[in-house]
Amino acid sequence: MRRSLLRYVSYAGVIIAVFGVVFHLQGQGVVGPEASFMYKSQDWITLGVVIAMVGAVIVVASTIIRIRRV
Repeated sequence: MRRSLLRYVSYAGVIIAVFGVVFHLQGQGVVGPEASFMYKSQDWITLGVVIAMVGAVIVVASTIIRIRRV
């Protein structure tokens, strides 16, 4: 039961990291509509990187916990 919960936490971390990358790219003006408040915004470039890193930390932490519990 606990291993499956950690797997779902890992999946959530991947989704968070993907959102962070999308936000970063939208802040750079690579993706998304030009009418968006996030388009070419320095704030969203920074926030996207932070969000992606948080997602990566969640994935790594849940994977380490899952491996140590075997």
